[in-house]
Amino acid sequence: MPQGTDPSMRDLPEGYSITLADVEDIPAMIAVDKAASALFAPTGLINPDALDDHVPADVFEAEIPLGNVFTVRNEHGWAVGFAMVRARGNGLYLDQVSVTPDYGQRGLGRALVLAVIKEAERRKLPYVSLSTFRDLPWNGPFYASLGFVEITRDKLEPYMLEIEEAQRPHMDVNERCFMRRKVRRPIFRFGKKEHV
Repeated sequence: MPQGTDPSMRDLPEGYSITLADVEDIPAMIAVDKAASALFAPTGLINPDALDDHVPADVFEAEIPLGNVFTVRNEHGWAVGFAMVRARGNGLYLDQVSVTPDYGQRGLGRALVLAVIKEAERRKLPYVSLSTFRDLPWNGPFYASLGFVEITRDKLEPYMLEIEEAQRPHMDVNERCFMRRKVRRPIFRFGKKEHV
């Protein structure tokens, strides 16, 4: 796909690309996950023992064939970031997006999230949702800058409450929130392409 036609590719540095992940990328993505987790150590929001956790290889192995893992590659073709999604509820859930800190501040995380939004559009799903820390600059405010809005507790779906309970032993869930972004889907009326 030529650079400039896909919003997730438009702002990438020259030579970088986003593709579906391959099983050969798993070791690199685990390394990315562990390196990105280290950013949370000074915040005290995640229990120290949980900082060593990462997406297990067997989870990657299960999700990659389903087209649920995207990776951003540098100019050498190395995976330096990834996003993993799953269809949950009526939409697409962003399980995780991580970029190795050595490649931070280049717009790679933003491009990955835009690729996920594009994937939800391709799958004709109405929204992308996620769970994040509300106030950390690279969490809640970052997603808000991309159009995500916090979901009030009375609107949380059952699977979101299950995720929260799974997170509770490992992090301060009171500092977290769920966010959602509607996906603009083309519809055709009277021969004209419109968006909602």
